[in-house]
Amino acid sequence: MLVALAANLVIAAAKGLGGVLAGSPALLSEAAHSVADSLNEVFLLAALRRSRRPADRRHPFGYGKERFFWSLLAAVGIFVMGGCFSFFQGVEALRSGADEKLSGYVAGLIVLGVSFLAEGASLARALHQVRRQGGSAGLRDPALRTVVAEDGTAVLGVTLAAIGMALRMVTGQVVWEASASLAIGALLVYVAFRLGRDARDQLIGEAAAPETAARIRALLDAQPEIDSVEAVFTMQMGLDSVLVAARVDLVPGLDSERVEEVAVRIKRSIASVIAEADQIFLDVTDRPAGETQTSPAATGERGGA
Repeated sequence: MLVALAANLVIAAAKGLGGVLAGSPALLSEAAHSVADSLNEVFLLAALRRSRRPADRRHPFGYGKERFFWSLLAAVGIFVMGGCFSFFQGVEALRSGADEKLSGYVAGLIVLGVSFLAEGASLARALHQVRRQGGSAGLRDPALRTVVAEDGTAVLGVTLAAIGMALRMVTGQVVWEASASLAIGALLVYVAFRLGRDARDQLIGEAAAPETAARIRALLDAQPEIDSVEAVFTMQMGLDSVLVAARVDLVPGLDSERVEEVAVRIKRSIASVIAEADQIFLDVTDRPAGETQTSPAATGERGGA
């Protein structure tokens, strides 16, 4: 990731210098995009390092959600530094009118061509990593998801900027390049919104994957001491950490000592099969199953608006 950060900084500097010399709003928009990507690389490095810290007294469930927090900051960075600046460049180009000085545009297109190759190679590596981690399942990692989104938008952004600059060179109309800047801005705002929404869901307590929850319920149903599984709740605490809370009704006739032994065995059984389930809580109750299933906690409903 340090190599990717250094490459992004070099690309950002080249785009910025080329954009200033050529007076190209599209190239300046792409420079802002690369600066935002560089800042996001720093955020992701912080996420990877800080999320690996072990649990302590202040954070007994660990620091796994640090990944989600820094991914949210990365989304904000894309929105502010990339999207808003690109919109500004597009509007400013339309407002100021055409400028027939197109010297430096050939060099700018060369810079974009080199950037396209670099960003395309980075995107290919990221997609390969996604396939290694199980396809769509790998995208649950917010750091990897952000890298894929950044590289994908970088390739599209460079393409849009190159098309806008080329059309302006051919027609002499600044509207083409301004439109490219606005399109880059819209693309970055959309990506920032999607990344921010995903990070928000994970920060406020997103459930584990449906397949994981189904496996946990199946394991509980298979226990001979459990009469009924009234409710199962999960929460993603980190990339490889899931909190499990289950309300179960045991078969009649178990004394308190036996109940404790059964609870310990069931929790060990779940942890041995589902490695990411590292925080497991069982609530043994005699409450009728039907009553629990219609409660707000079981259905996901909440009081109020």
